[in-house]
Amino acid sequence: MKSNLTRSVFSLLVVLAGCKSIGPGQVAGDRFDYSASIGESWKRQTLLNIVKLRYFDPPIFVDVGQIVASRTLSSSVNLGGTFGQGNNNNMTLGAAGTYTDQPTVIYTPLTGNKFIKSLMTPLPPESVFYLIQSGLPADGVLFAAVSSINGLKNQSSTIHGTSPPDPDFLRALELMRKIQVSGGVALRIQEEAQKQHTSILAIRRPDISPETKAESLELRRLLHLDPDASEFNLVFGSTAANDKELAVQTRSIIQLMGTMAADVEVPAEDLAEHSVAPGWESVTGGQAVKRLIEIHCSKNNPPHAFVAVPYQDHWFWIDRRDLKSKRVFSFMMLLFTLADSGEGPPLPLVTIPAH
Repeated sequence: MKSNLTRSVFSLLVVLAGCKSIGPGQVAGDRFDYSASIGESWKRQTLLNIVKLRYFDPPIFVDVGQIVASRTLSSSVNLGGTFGQGNNNNMTLGAAGTYTDQPTVIYTPLTGNKFIKSLMTPLPPESVFYLIQSGLPADGVLFAAVSSINGLKNQSSTIHGTSPPDPDFLRALELMRKIQVSGGVALRIQEEAQKQHTSILAIRRPDISPETKAESLELRRLLHLDPDASEFNLVFGSTAANDKELAVQTRSIIQLMGTMAADVEVPAEDLAEHSVAPGWESVTGGQAVKRLIEIHCSKNNPPHAFVAVPYQDHWFWIDRRDLKSKRVFSFMMLLFTLADSGEGPPLPLVTIPAH
């Protein structure tokens, strides 16, 4: 009787110990945690590289190439006993288990000719206007991604400081945003099959308001466009060949990062000793400078940061309440993900042992 009971208990414990896999229950948590961690690290790396550009420190890009979450759960149960006459009976029951979590994360430096070219090549004008067509704010997209439109120059930054934008450039962006919000005029990007020619179709609604019509005429006047045309040839360049051409000089991703770097707030002592390039604070004489993004500087880690990184004994950060700066930063990261990282070397083969 006792022998039968012992065998039954032992069999039950063995079944219970091995009947449930830990893998499926970890998928939801792992996917969320790794996604959040990768996203946060990507934001911090991007901000750090922007700050480094202000200090003429070369940016370094490292990608997470592969993640392997390997877990091992082993358990053992032992049951024994001795039986004698009378009350001279002993029974022992023991259990043991081990849990091992050994994730493997493989980091890949982003280098190579294709990747560097993707950073230094200006964005295709049609890609910029596709973003506007998809609903992103026209003024924000163009102020970030464009150097000039039909000769009207955007704000620019060099080693000598920041030059303010043409007032007509800012006015053109303001008008484009107003027209976009009104819905009176819709933009449609049209490409040829061989992608040798791209056109912008300006489609007016029949019930366009007089105010939107006046704004549309003012915009065409500023850009020296035909007031009656509904189709314009979109080209890359600084000046247009005629009044039916929209010449757009776009920025590369590294240029965009450099423009954002000029807007980084830096310690006064670094400016005094000329260890950083002059930026937005260098403009004098009452000229208007519109900062693309506001990146603050402080001695301590701020409690209300959207993203923050330490660099040279200071913290650089974007306020989580600054929606404009957060939008520009996220937009730049979106463009960065479109960069071709190149073929690169093959990833190492990771072997996951089966237990």
